Amino acid sequence: MLKVLRYRVYPTKAQKTTMNNTLELCRWTYNETLALRKDAWESEQKNIGYYDSKKMIPEWKKEKPELKTVHSQVLQEVIKRVDLAFQAFFRRVKTGEKAGYPRFRGYGRYDSFTYTQSGFSLDSDRLTLSKIGDIKIKLHRPVEGEIKRLNVRKMPTGKWFVSFLVETDTPLELQKTGLFSRCRRRYQELLNAF
Repeated sequence: MLKVLRYRVYPTKAQKTTMNNTLELCRWTYNETLALRKDAWESEQKNIGYYDSKKMIPEWKKEKPELKTVHSQVLQEVIKRVDLAFQAFFRRVKTGEKAGYPRFRGYGRYDSFTYTQSGFSLDSDRLTLSKIGDIKIKLHRPVEGEIKRLNVRKMPTGKWFVSFLVETDTPLELQKTGLFSRCRRRYQELLNAF
């Protein structure tokens, strides 16, 4: 069973600067990938997929060396987001819905980046992110299970959070609050009053 656990992190000023730069470079990569796919279609009627787009990362690193400061899987996940946006666009076109072509992201309109499988580790009160460093994390509940993905998100308030996608063997247990029983009793009382 998969579940998501979200925690607050407390980066230092230098780490916040690095994380904001990572967001900006991810936004740049997103826009470049979108432009690449759009230009290829408009000029040659050629569809560029995920793997062809992913092959452009080394070329982009040559023309924009600061991309080397971002973990490679983070950049690959950005390209995956563009691919998912196009898949959703084509699905809506096929079903006759309002399609909504994928849009370019303006400054400040990209708020998260994702690590998959590697590039991070978790200790008791420290989260280590590749190319960023050790960040203080508030683990208000234990992380149980195998961590599959980690998403770092900047909220509009400026606070930073991480979400772990965790695979566990045990199903999620819901606490019984008795709310349903109380509502059903109250409903019966109201019916009986009429």
